[in-house]
Amino acid sequence: MQNNSELNEAINFHGHLCPGLVIGFKAGQIALSELNVNRSEDEELVAIVETDACSIDAIQILTGCTAGKGNFLVKNYGKQVFTIGNRKTGQAVRVALKPEVLGAIGEIDKETRAEELFSESPDQIFKVEKIDFNFPDMAEIRDSVECEICSEPVMETKARLKNGKVICIPCFKSE
Repeated sequence: MQNNSELNEAINFHGHLCPGLVIGFKAGQIALSELNVNRSEDEELVAIVETDACSIDAIQILTGCTAGKGNFLVKNYGKQVFTIGNRKTGQAVRVALKPEVLGAIGEIDKETRAEELFSESPDQIFKVEKIDFNFPDMAEIRDSVECEICSEPVMETKARLKNGKVICIPCFKSE
């Protein structure tokens, strides 16, 4: 398992090997295989993850989807579910962890369970389905304006108007 360069990259990014990282790694591999694509260079792929746990680090490494590019969206429903879509083909796949997998995670040490998960076949761990997908808009670059309270630049679409002043959200909330 340690000879897998992509997994090693995910471990380095995440900081350690754990069951959650392997779940995301395998989910990402499945999605890319189902869509017949490689890692996204720009915004060709979109990933919507339904958790904020360890697994999402592996999804970012494998898919190339990142928050900074606007093609990695976290909808934290507390579920190990990953939807990956390909803008070029319009195809998308939803990869969901099967409930019985979670029960076994706490029974043995994390690294041993991660190794077990890595060797299990995808159909033992996940429910995989092709789905219709409404792609989010491509990321847009917007002008910034200066907050009239803290003087920091803020994207104009995120600025608020209060008492005739253009201000950022933190200043708006503290006013």
